[in-house]
Formats: sequence, C-alpha cells, structure tokens
Amino acid sequence: MKPRFTLFSRILFWFFLSLVVLGVVLFGLFNFQFHLGPLSPLRAISEDRLAAVVRLLSHDLGASPRSEWDSLLARRSEAYGVDFLLVDGRGHRVAGEAIPLPLKVQEKIIALDLGPPPRPDAPPSRPPAGPAPGHVPAGPQLDHQDRRAVPVRLPPPAVRPVRRFVLRTGDPTRYWGGIPLHIPGDPDRPPLNLMLLAVSDSLSGNGLFFDPKPWLITAAVILVISILLWLPLVRSITRPIGRMTGAAERIASGRFTVRLDERRSDEIGRLGRAINEMAGRLARFVKGQKRFLGDVAHELASPIARIQLGLGILEQQVDPGLQERVKDVQDEVGHMSELVNELLSFTRAEANPAQVTLTRVALAPLVRRAVEREAPPDADISLEIDDELQVMAEPELLTRALANLVRNAVSYAGDAGPILVRADRAGTEVSLEVRDSGPGVPEPTLPQLFEPF
Repeated sequence: MKPRFTLFSRILFWFFLSLVVLGVVLFGLFNFQFHLGPLSPLRAISEDRLAAVVRLLSHDLGASPRSEWDSLLARRSEAYGVDFLLVDGRGHRVAGEAIPLPLKVQEKIIALDLGPPPRPDAPPSRPPAGPAPGHVPAGPQLDHQDRRAVPVRLPPPAVRPVRRFVLRTGDPTRYWGGIPLHIPGDPDRPPLNLMLLAVSDSLSGNGLFFDPKPWLITAAVILVISILLWLPLVRSITRPIGRMTGAAERIASGRFTVRLDERRSDEIGRLGRAINEMAGRLARFVKGQKRFLGDVAHELASPIARIQLGLGILEQQVDPGLQERVKDVQDEVGHMSELVNELLSFTRAEANPAQVTLTRVALAPLVRRAVEREAPPDADISLEIDDELQVMAEPELLTRALANLVRNAVSYAGDAGPILVRADRAGTEVSLEVRDSGPGVPEPTLPQLFEPF
C-alpha cells in the first residue's frame, strides 16, 4: 500500500514550514520596529529617509509664504505616497492634512519638548556677544611660587535627547513617523520649531518608514538557495530509499534475484549492500529447501510404488474377510501417492517457474472437474461461472489449487451452509472465489493459506 505521506513530502513540508516561520519572524521584526527606541539599527534607514525629507521641506517651507504651505505639503504627500502635516510642540496643526492626532501621538510630541512657539512680536534672536577684541581666554591657573599648572575641570557636555519617533496607532490602524523641523526666520518672520508628521496606512509607509524591497530580495535569494541546496539532498535520500522499498517488496513476494546498485559510502549505501546480501542468502536458502523437498518427494515415490504393488498381490491372497481392510490401506497409500506427486509438482514449479506454460482454458469445466473430484455426493455446492469465461493458466496447477480450497471448505464448513464457487471479470483479470458459511480462518494465519501443507 502506498504510504499516505512519503519521506520526500515530509522533508519538503518541514522545509517550507521553516520558510514560513522565517517569514513570520521577519514580519514580526518589521512590526516590532515601531516599538523600538529611536537608536535601534532596524530604524536607522527609515530615519535617514525622514531626515532627508525634513531637510528638503525645511528649505522649501522657509522659502515659501505661510499661505502656500498647505499646497506644498500636499504636493510632497502625493510624491511620497504618505500624508504630511506640521504641528507645533503641543500637537496643534500648523499646515498639511487635517488628520486628528491620536492621544498617543500627542503625548509623544509633548514629551519631545520642542519648546513654545515664538511670539509674533518677539524681537529676532541675536547671537550671544563674543569676547572683546584682544581678550585672551583664561587658561590653567598658575602658582607663581612653583610655576606649576593647576587644571580646571570643565562641565560634561550636554547629551542631546533623540527627538524623533516612529509608532503605530489603532482604530484605524496607522503608522506615524515624526521628526523635528526647523524653519529659519527672516526679518518678516521669526524662526519656528515644528514637528513634521508622516502618516501612512501601510507598514512600509510607501518606502519612507522602511523599504521592503531589500528584505524581499533577501528572502527570494534565501528561498532560491534553499531550494537549490535542499532538493538535491532530498532526492539523494528519497530515490535510493524508494528503490530499496521496491526491492524489499519483491523479496517479500519471493523474487530473490533483485539487486541494488548502491555505490554510496554512507548509511544508505550500507543498507543497499545489506539488502543485496540478504537477498542472496535467502535465494540460496529457499533454493536448497526446494531441492530438499524435491529430493524427498522423489525418494518417497519408489517405496510407495512398491507398497502399492505389494498390496495388490496381498489383496489376491488374503481371506475375503480381510480384503476390505486391505482396500482401506490401498486408499490411504493412494492418497499418500497423490500428496507426493503434488509435492513434486510444487517443487518443480517453484524451482523452475519459467517451465510453467500458461494456456487459454475454459474456466467453468475446470472448476466442475475440481468440485466433482473433491466434493462428496451430499455436499451443497453451487457454481456461478460463465461458460464462455476463459483464463490464461496451467490447467493442472489451477485445478489442484482450486481442489485444495474446495476440500478445505467441505471439511471445515460443509455443515454450516451452502458453498459458493463464483468467478467475476474485473477488466483484464478474473476473480475466482470459494465462499462458505463456516467460522473462517483466524486472521493471524491468513498469510499461510497458500503455503504447502
């Protein structure tokens, strides 16, 4: 019976399952990057893209009047495939798409502390006054007595906080990227510290948050390389195993001439050589057993013939009262002679199957002859066989096989009900059945039905 799941399909299943698991892990990494810190390596590429957009928009917005900011952001939104909007440090919209900010995004903007927006009437900021001309910065203090330098410790440099973020919100699901944007001032407008928000419904943000193409190319390369590496390995394992399975099935059916050409040096090659050696030993053992049975049957034929001759002479010389007893002995010896002849025919057919010639024979007369020879007159046996049905068989061997089945049915199930012998055509084959109503054969002994004796 063909297995439901072959070894090849199981290995391929685990191969593709590993790819699915790898894909799930990669997707989890993509999704997890929106919960990582701004300095995460998984976010470096997306932040570089956002920083480039910020530099471009900072220049364009600084060179455009406030009335054109909405149209400028709209053009950039269409070009990048995301929605851009500008908000101040409190999350209030300044320009761009009128998208309501979720509380999570507002809290993030406030936490970044962009600073309060400058007042319109605030004077322009001036740079701090530099040192006076000719002023020498104070260096290390000197001790005039020993002229040794006294070092002065400087305060540690201030650590600039990371002021950008990428996160995800729900209901509806959106992905947000935020980065501070500074618009320089001029005589007519003070400088502004704003937050540029990029909003997208997709995980990649149309390549602005991250570009999936390198990941897809990497996954495709992994898939191709895995297939190129796995398929030869899988085929190199399953092909010889399939050949070994076929060889073992042929050996189980009695064909011991099978040989495997496995020249491998691994475990599969060792298994192939072991099967070849086993088939050779079984062939020699079975051949010796058949030769022994044939020799025994041949040697028994001569004594049985002499016993039959002696019984014939004895039958003519004994008293009439003992002739019936001699007749019974002759019947038993005749039955023994038939068994020896069947054993000889069996061993010859098994030892030289090529010598068995199949001919076209009518099945119905052959079955009737076997039933008449084996069934007693009072046996209830019915036949359902088409008189025109013909089969390819050796008539004598088929008659003996059928007679054996009929004899056993009569002996063990003759009193249980009628015995039916029927034949049905199934395509190019004919199914011949001997059916009775007896208790049947125990299941463990079913494989032994067609063994000799």
